[in-house]
Amino acid sequence: MGRYFGTDGIRGKANETLDVQRAFQVGRYLGYYFSRQGKGRILVGKDTRLSSGMFENAIAAGASASGADVYLLGYCPTPSVAYLVKREQFSCGVMISASHNPYYDNGIKVFSQAGIKLSSEIEALVENYIDGLTEIPLVSGEKIGQVIRYDEGLEHYLDWLESLFDFRLEQFHLALDLANGSATTTAEKLLRRMGAHCTVIHSEPNGVNINTKCGSTHPESLQELMKSGIFDLGLAFDGDADRLIAVDPQGNLINGDYVLYICGKYLKENGLLHGNTVVSTVMANLGFFKAMERLDIATESTQVGDKYVYECMVKNDYMLGGEQSGHIIFKEHATTGDGLLTALKLLEVMHKTGKGILSLEEGLKIYPQLLINVPVKDKEAAMQADPIVKEVAAINEELHGNGRILVRPSGTEPLVRVMVEAESDELCHHYVYRVVDLIEKSGL
Repeated sequence: MGRYFGTDGIRGKANETLDVQRAFQVGRYLGYYFSRQGKGRILVGKDTRLSSGMFENAIAAGASASGADVYLLGYCPTPSVAYLVKREQFSCGVMISASHNPYYDNGIKVFSQAGIKLSSEIEALVENYIDGLTEIPLVSGEKIGQVIRYDEGLEHYLDWLESLFDFRLEQFHLALDLANGSATTTAEKLLRRMGAHCTVIHSEPNGVNINTKCGSTHPESLQELMKSGIFDLGLAFDGDADRLIAVDPQGNLINGDYVLYICGKYLKENGLLHGNTVVSTVMANLGFFKAMERLDIATESTQVGDKYVYECMVKNDYMLGGEQSGHIIFKEHATTGDGLLTALKLLEVMHKTGKGILSLEEGLKIYPQLLINVPVKDKEAAMQADPIVKEVAAINEELHGNGRILVRPSGTEPLVRVMVEAESDELCHHYVYRVVDLIEKSGL
């Protein structure tokens, strides 16, 4: 990770750890970098949190002052920016979002012309400019860029998604939790257009209610709604709609592990699983790995972050990968996680097989899991502390293949994440707090 860019762009509390001046600087350098050989074209999208408009204007001002034309997509999902950058051959794309974080946080994600996260080399150049290590000129006269509304871009994205599927959705009754976020601009609109019957909750963003007791990180109200027994599937998106957590008719969560299991099995049965491999991360449940082994499907694990999942997929030409948190990548179609595409893929499996989601879930037993986030001053020092390293090794030895412990630093916050999977909740609690207590006592 860089000095400012983490695993998912630059992120922080709006106008505190991530301020409007920083956004202006990012816009300035991107406008300069992509206008060196002629006027660049930069696409900017945003989610519905209060500060997103402020950062959108700062990015646009900075980029146009450096000579790039800026196209404002408005409120939109992150994957729509990734798709449109590539389809419309923009120089780069910027998404203003802090994903599943509370409204007072925000972030700046930058996509290359290929629709993937910006390279670390260019991120380093941006960071050098922010730190005053390089200077760039303001342009003048006819070289100044324009700021242009690009509302039609979202329709291009929706038309593309619809074109990927050859079936209608009239048979499905869906419950949608739109997290008061980006999915409010796309999900209900497309699903109804394709014929689905939709009941929608959390679809009235006001700038401060994004992800608040709703969406993929807080799906409890959707789970209760699903227990009414009138819906085939529940769909919960996160704030920028690149994640999906589904819910079955009994109110049980269908996280990314389940989605990879269901879609991976379907692709294998239809001869479409290139390399007979599904890519996940180290956070995938132990039950997922055991289920895939029973299906004779190989798995590869990466560090956490859809960026790393996608890199592995591209390197090996794998078709399916994702994270337990709901970032799912279908490489044939997309370069990043897309909650709406994932929803349609689940519905496709249900439609093509004639099976309900409860039937499709069968065969995957999820091990109890406990994850505790521990605030620290120096997460790298905590990770390398000898007593903590030895305790983690001892616990793995005690679990002896019937569970596991994973300790890793957060990519976006000053936290160390301690996760244990074991055969019972009691064992998870016991082993997690053996490490949590050590970290807290260390004072690191």
